[in-house]
Amino acid sequence: MGTVLAAAARAPIFRRVPSKDIEKLVQRSVERRLDRGASIYLQGEKAHSLFVVLEGWVKTYRMTPCGNEAVVGIFTKSGSFGEEAILVDQDFVSGAEAVSSSRVLQIDAQYLTQALAADLALCQSVLSGAMQNNCDLVHHVEQLKSHTGGQRIADFLLTLCGEEKGNCTVILPYDKVLIAAWLGMKPESLSRAFRRLRMYGVTIQKDHAIIDSVERLAQYADEDPAEAWSARS
Repeated sequence: MGTVLAAAARAPIFRRVPSKDIEKLVQRSVERRLDRGASIYLQGEKAHSLFVVLEGWVKTYRMTPCGNEAVVGIFTKSGSFGEEAILVDQDFVSGAEAVSSSRVLQIDAQYLTQALAADLALCQSVLSGAMQNNCDLVHHVEQLKSHTGGQRIADFLLTLCGEEKGNCTVILPYDKVLIAAWLGMKPESLSRAFRRLRMYGVTIQKDHAIIDSVERLAQYADEDPAEAWSARS
């Protein structure tokens, strides 16, 4: 209970909520253990629950009319998804699937909406967290539109690193096909971009990325894309 409560309390949607109120939600929720590849819900399914990741990684995705999959979100510990459940009579706009062995907290939509109606602080916090998720998505779209493939990978590695200077070794949390999909790249383009990052002190060894200088990689990720493109030639 303690670890579940702690993970839920760190979720942006509950960051401003007193621990006693989060505990009530957790007590009325279900913890689900998921194998890699397990479906959590499908696109178009009635929105029945809000979810918080307790452990592992989860993706949300949309299926196009021609049957292609577009990854629209990647979530790990304390990340929330399925905010459609906050609204009445909504369908999930995307599907959700575990991309590693995972645990998620499933919060019933009916109970959640009742709690929101009775608690202004909870309502404000949940809406704030939902807005933060939307802002993160807008930032991601901006990265896809305005940065080179190498810069997108650099930014991705920096978010995993969590350090602002020095060297760092990170574990790639899921397979490279999914990384490519999340970054709007083809798998073969991802491999080429990984090789180009060697000039910025990044070495890929299986599922590990060794970063010689976090500062140098961050500088590359933030530079003018025109300069990043010219560095390729």
